[in-house]
Amino acid sequence: MGEILVLVDHVDGAVRKPTLELLTLARRIGEPSAVFLGKGADAATETLGRYGAQKVYVVDAAEVDDYLVVPKADALAQIAESASPAAILVPSSADGREIGARVAVRLGSGLITDAVDVVAGENGPETEQSVFAATYQVRAHVTKGTPIITVKPNAATPEEAPATPAVEAVSVTFSAAATGTKIVATAAREKSDRPELTEADIVVSGGRGVNGAENFVVIERVADALGAAVGASRAAVDAGWYPHSHQVGQTGTQVSPQLYIAAGISGAIQHRAGMQTSKTIVAVNKDEDAPIFDLVDYGVVGDLFKVMPQLEEEINKRK
Repeated sequence: MGEILVLVDHVDGAVRKPTLELLTLARRIGEPSAVFLGKGADAATETLGRYGAQKVYVVDAAEVDDYLVVPKADALAQIAESASPAAILVPSSADGREIGARVAVRLGSGLITDAVDVVAGENGPETEQSVFAATYQVRAHVTKGTPIITVKPNAATPEEAPATPAVEAVSVTFSAAATGTKIVATAAREKSDRPELTEADIVVSGGRGVNGAENFVVIERVADALGAAVGASRAAVDAGWYPHSHQVGQTGTQVSPQLYIAAGISGAIQHRAGMQTSKTIVAVNKDEDAPIFDLVDYGVVGDLFKVMPQLEEEINKRK
């Protein structure tokens, strides 16, 4: 089995859940090696090994932390050129998709983005993904070069496979473009007890039917009862009812949780493209002809201001 490079998503060495999912997927198709870029590798190595990393490539260079994605693409491309992996798996975040695309160009390789599953195939790794605004589900494989695949969060359940990884410090020669865009300031994200939208197992979203920022508390209360993240449709975000960072859709955040609850969302194609790969979809809408009902597993035709409080009450009873 060939070596599979996994780009580590972390915050100062704290490994984020999508990386653990990628390591789990990588074991299906080869032997996982983690690529750790930035500071905090010592803290991350134990976690990476616990989820099956056989090796950890470490690039601890100021360029990685002080500039945008180009240094990361430089590092990943150079490690790939040296290691000749069977595939490269990258988290399907905004940065991850750009890094994957840049590396694909440099290696002359095919790129698959936003996969929701990765398995071994006769012609190398095969992926499953939604295309054309989630109108079709397709299986695909790369036909040229090293397969580079960005994978959506929640594509797999992280499974431990303890190993003691070898750690290799890598010296990278950065391109002239690496220092073209410098990070001049950072600010801590506002703390919340709710999970990250992209990583949450459950997402509860509100749309135009919520009818005001003050009414989003109905959505938040159900989310908190379930330990879920809160999402919003573009209509709700454009109206100023909820922050843009919570927008779910083709032009917002694409999510793929185990459970997605849509309340007061009609189901425009823009929104569906961002959540249609959710494992179980529930909709609450008083319009029985709303397009959202075409794709749900469970639908409730009713007033969300009556249905959601009842749902919250029932969830709390069963805890």
